[in-house]
Amino acid sequence: MEKFIITVAGEDHLNHVPDIEKTILEAANIKGTGLAKRSQEYLKKKIREGKAIIALTSSGEFAGFCYIESWGHEKFVANSGLIVLEKFRGYGLAMKIKAKAFQLSRKIFPGAKMFGLTTSLAVMKINSAIGYKPVTFSELTDDDEFWKGCHSCAYYDILFRTNRTHCLCTAMLYDPEKKKAGPLKNKLLKKNGKRIVKMKMNLKSK
Repeated sequence: MEKFIITVAGEDHLNHVPDIEKTILEAANIKGTGLAKRSQEYLKKKIREGKAIIALTSSGEFAGFCYIESWGHEKFVANSGLIVLEKFRGYGLAMKIKAKAFQLSRKIFPGAKMFGLTTSLAVMKINSAIGYKPVTFSELTDDDEFWKGCHSCAYYDILFRTNRTHCLCTAMLYDPEKKKAGPLKNKLLKKNGKRIVKMKMNLKSK
């Protein structure tokens, strides 16, 4: 079974940016993904800020990615651009990347509401497992800069025509004030004097 290294991206991972951009672009061009395109400059900025998660194989091959964005004076946070190379799907990698991004987001922005827009059933299941709940668009950030990022999405015309109240994407929100965790939990263990994180995944549909 393939093994992966999932970590916060840094300077050492900038060489993977062309592959990340290509994978996001290919996914954004597929009807039904609702994924926005991102430039290499933007992706490099996220990596240098310490606001991105990257997955590599044990041999160092790029396998997946996700980045963090904050909006409305850091009152809202989104884990965006979740991608996994097609040949590495089926290993639960998307869930592990998302979980790592969620942990990083809570560390950097502990009081922020976390939200996402997606048309992907798989991503909706992952978000639900973490503790996100479906909400109306009115409960999301009103930061115009966030909504500008939807311009490159194939469904932007729907969003524009409905004055940002409807789209094919489903809006989901995690509110830390409600303190309701999903079935995805992090179990802290001790091994050889070091703390490690073991993630238990549960994607059972109700």
